[in-house]
Amino acid sequence: MSIVNKPGAISTWYLPGILSGLWLTLKYMIRNLFDKKKMPTLNYPEEVYQYGPRFKGNHILTVKKDGSIRCTACMLCATNCPAQCISIVAAESADQRVEKYPIKYEIDILRCVFCGYCEEACPVDAVRMGPEWQTAGLNGSSFSYDIQHLAYRPQLKGGILSRVDDEERHKFGI
Repeated sequence: MSIVNKPGAISTWYLPGILSGLWLTLKYMIRNLFDKKKMPTLNYPEEVYQYGPRFKGNHILTVKKDGSIRCTACMLCATNCPAQCISIVAAESADQRVEKYPIKYEIDILRCVFCGYCEEACPVDAVRMGPEWQTAGLNGSSFSYDIQHLAYRPQLKGGILSRVDDEERHKFGI
C-alpha cells in the first residue's frame, strides 16, 4: 500500500515566498541607503576596479625586436579555441628562417569567452591576454579585431615585445 502525502495549503501559496523576497530586498536597500561604506558598488568611471595580475583581458599579438609579428601561423591557438573565434590565413615567408606568417589574423571578441587557451597553446609567445577590459563599439563589426588592432593599437605604444628571444631559438636550432 502506498501513502501519498498531499502538501498542505500553506505550501501551495505563493504569498509567503513573495513576501520573504520583498523583505530581503527592502532590508538590503535600506542598509545601502544609510551605510554606503558597505555598498558593494563602485562609482564608475570615477572609481575603476583594479584586477589582479592574473586577469585575462583583451588579446595582444606580440612583436619581435624588428617590429614584425611574432606569430608563425601554426594554427594552434585557433585549434585550441573552444569558441572558434580565431581565424588565421597563412602565407609563405620570404625569410628563410621563418616558414610561414599570418597575412590575416582575426579574433571575434563577441564570440570569445576569454578562457586563455589561445595564450597557453601558443608555442612562441605570440598571443597574450592583456590587462585591458573596456571595449566599446557602435556595432558588431567593430568587435572583429585584426592584426593592426591586436599588435599595433595606440594603447600598446608600438607593440609588446615577446619574451622569446629569436637569437636564442636559432642558436639552439628551435
